[in-house]
Amino acid sequence: MATVAEQLRREILERSRRLSPAERLAEALSLGRAAVATHAQAHSLSADEARHRLEQASQAGRRSSRVMHEIIR
Repeated sequence: MATVAEQLRREILERSRRLSPAERLAEALSLGRAAVATHAQAHSLSADEARHRLEQASQAGRRSSRVMHEIIR
């Protein structure tokens, strides 16, 4: 018997298989914008500040890179 989570996972995978690469990219970008907006609202930040903080958090614990340091400044 499949669990609800397994069923949902299969449905999401099937849906993404039907999308073109351009549609998948558009959806990923849309989800990213929504995440930034949600973070900004939850922490009373501007969208730019929320994006900056999320980028910094994603780099935490990674090997230092001058390129990434310049990007997220």
